[in-house]
Amino acid sequence: MGFLDILLGRSKPAAPDLDQLFALPSAAVTLQAAAGFTPTGTGAVCFASAEGGAFAQAHQEAQALLDADTGRTGPPVERTRDEYGYSWLVSHRTPDDLPALVSDLHAVNSSLESTGFGPQLLCSVVGFEDTEQRRLGLVYLYKRGTFFPFAPLAGGGERRDNALELQIKAALADDLRIEQDLARWFPIWGAPGL
Repeated sequence: MGFLDILLGRSKPAAPDLDQLFALPSAAVTLQAAAGFTPTGTGAVCFASAEGGAFAQAHQEAQALLDADTGRTGPPVERTRDEYGYSWLVSHRTPDDLPALVSDLHAVNSSLESTGFGPQLLCSVVGFEDTEQRRLGLVYLYKRGTFFPFAPLAGGGERRDNALELQIKAALADDLRIEQDLARWFPIWGAPGL
């Protein structure tokens, strides 16, 4: 950061810290105790696809790394594309194996980052649900290094449960680095597992 940036009040954005993902298993314990949400076993990494052979090779290597895991009980890792043109690499684990799911997400992010495609990474999400079948995603914003809860309302349409999101924010304040700027809590409609 330069002298002019200091004078004009500009600040550097927080650097991504992928190790923050490893806080999710302990946050899941808090989430279950505070709000009754448990992991669904589905997690995904969202990225903007880039053109060219280098990106295709980096993506294939990340997927091969996850597909090589012989301990996987669910379907293999899958790639989907949402209606907005973003790609999702989705991992499925048993709901009680959140640490392995988090390791999968970390591996995909690290693989794409180490091959120079960090700017294409947008977010990672881990799905949760409660006994009433309400869905919740804990979203990690790659470029901010922070988390936020996303709770779509059931019944179709693009509506979210803002009260639940704020409740989860308060419950997880000591477990995760929560994004304080609510304007950055963007909706991830159609995200896998939600």
